[in-house]
Amino acid sequence: MAIIVLRHSDVDGLGRLGEVLRSYAFVLDERRPDRDGAGAIPRDYDGVQGVISLGGPQNVGDQTEWLAVEQAYLRGAHERRVPVVGVCLGHQLIAAALGGEVGPAEAPEFGVSTVELSAAGQTDTVWAGVPWEAAVFQSHGHEVRRAPAGAAVLASSKACKVQAFRAGQRTYGFQAHIEVTPAGIEGYLAGEFGRGVCARLSLTEGDVRRAVAERADALARVSTRLCENIASFLFPPIKKLRP
Repeated sequence: MAIIVLRHSDVDGLGRLGEVLRSYAFVLDERRPDRDGAGAIPRDYDGVQGVISLGGPQNVGDQTEWLAVEQAYLRGAHERRVPVVGVCLGHQLIAAALGGEVGPAEAPEFGVSTVELSAAGQTDTVWAGVPWEAAVFQSHGHEVRRAPAGAAVLASSKACKVQAFRAGQRTYGFQAHIEVTPAGIEGYLAGEFGRGVCARLSLTEGDVRRAVAERADALARVSTRLCENIASFLFPPIKKLRP
C-alpha cells in the first residue's frame, strides 16, 4: 500500500507533509506527470492508500493531456472514497474535477496571510487544534471561485473565499501551502510567479522574508498541526498496523 503523490514542479514538493507522513511510516509513491506525461498517473487504485496532488505553475483549463487525466484520477479516487488531499493547484484540480468553479483570482496572494475558519472548519477533525484565525503561506494567482456542490468550505481569507474545503469525508483541498518549510518559501521567492506577483503587489523579497520571520512560529505550528492531523486521521493506518 502506498500514498500516490502527484508533483507538478521542482519547487512544489511535499515539504513538511512528506516529513510527517514518512515519520508515521507511510509509503509515498511520488510521480511527475508534468515531466513524464499522463503515463505517470496510475491507471487504477489497486494498493493505493491515498492520493496527494501538489501545487505547480499550471492552471486548471490548460490544454494539457496529463492535467485532464489527473483530474479524472482525482475524481475516481474521491468516488471510491480513497483519501484525497490537494494543495494549491491540487486543491483547484480537485474542485474542478468535482464540479466546482476555478479561475483567475481577483487578487492574487503571495506571502503570509491569515485564514479564518468557518463553523464547519472549527469542528473539522483535520483542522482540530488550529487557531480559528491561522497564519499560512500563500502563492497563487488562480482560485476556487465556487466549491463543489455539497462540499463544506472550511476556511477563507479576505482575498479568497474558498481557502479550504472538504468534499465527503476523505477529500480535502487547501489553497495555502500547508506543507511549506523555510526552504520551500525561498524556492517560491526565487520563482517566476513569486517575482511577478511581488512586483504586482508592490512587495519586495525583503518584505516577504520579514513577514515570514515575524510569524515563523505561528506558520510552523499551523503547518505541523495540519500535517499531523492528516497523517493521524485521514489516511487509513494499514501500513502501521502490520507486524
